[in-house]
Amino acid sequence: MLVLNPAVQAQTAPQSGARLRRVLWRVGKFLMVIVLTYLGLLAVTFFIGRVIPIDPVLAVVGDRAPEHVVARVREEMGLNKPLWHQFYIYLDKVAQGDFGTSVLTSNPVMTDIRRTFPATIELATLGILIGAGLGVPLGVWAAVRRGGWVDQLVRVMGLIGYSVPIFWLGLMGLVLFYAKLGWVGGPGRIDVTYEFSVTLESGFLLLDTARQGQWDAFRNVLSHLILPASLLGYFSLAYISRMTRSFMLHELSQEYVVAARAKGLSEARIIWRHALRNAMVPLVTVIALSYAGLLEGSVLTETVFAWPGLGLYITNSLQNADMNAVLGGTIIVGSVFIGLNLLSDLLYQWLDPRTRAP
Repeated sequence: MLVLNPAVQAQTAPQSGARLRRVLWRVGKFLMVIVLTYLGLLAVTFFIGRVIPIDPVLAVVGDRAPEHVVARVREEMGLNKPLWHQFYIYLDKVAQGDFGTSVLTSNPVMTDIRRTFPATIELATLGILIGAGLGVPLGVWAAVRRGGWVDQLVRVMGLIGYSVPIFWLGLMGLVLFYAKLGWVGGPGRIDVTYEFSVTLESGFLLLDTARQGQWDAFRNVLSHLILPASLLGYFSLAYISRMTRSFMLHELSQEYVVAARAKGLSEARIIWRHALRNAMVPLVTVIALSYAGLLEGSVLTETVFAWPGLGLYITNSLQNADMNAVLGGTIIVGSVFIGLNLLSDLLYQWLDPRTRAP
């Protein structure tokens, strides 16, 4: 039986306690950042809802309702209470997942979000797969062939992606690929022919049609999805390829690349195994935030393509002064940004041990 020296045991115990305290401190700090960020998000959405010149009571009862009805509904909604008390009620309801009732649909806002958000996730996920799947290799190639035709092509694609409005490209895409060539499906998520034959289980139509073995409906859903997803993918590709090029140029100028070449390593191994691996550390954050941007920034795309996602839901709610739905959707979008940002920070530390706290 191995017996540790009492002096070693006495030295190990304080080290273990200090290590545990450091872990608890990091976890506590991480949770505190999440809580404060969410409180800030909720405070901003609450006060925006109170500042804008739209009376939520009139949105419910109408402009011609009698004064006593307006006063009663205002009291029922808690809008006659002090602002701090209204904020407390707001926090309590949000903590329970209650964003109020939508004036437009008469459903709980959370029910509407559960119905519309999967469509946005499906669209944005395919978009980021296209954007990252093409943007990273193009950015690497542009950095390796700096000044060549690929580099110039990536720059032009980035310039167009930042300059041309996405709604114009969407309209032109519909005119060309749907109306003229008939290569893709039109506006909407699925044709009426298949709409009532598919049972929505997860809310993701590609997944649901594949699981149910309805391959004709699957192809129809994909034909509707491919054009708007490609547009979103192109805009994320423009940003991701430019950032990949910048990160790779930085890495290829480092001394470890010179040393690897001096050792006789192949150029492909230096680029893909060493330089790109180091460039992926900041690139993870770029891709994560690009994905979050697609989830919240696809409002124009969903409007042009009549895509029944969260962006179109928020737009219609805003046009109808349905502030419960607008604020509920804003909180969900902000939560996605916060979650992906925190996830990218964790991946950053996992990929680069130098960023971890001692």
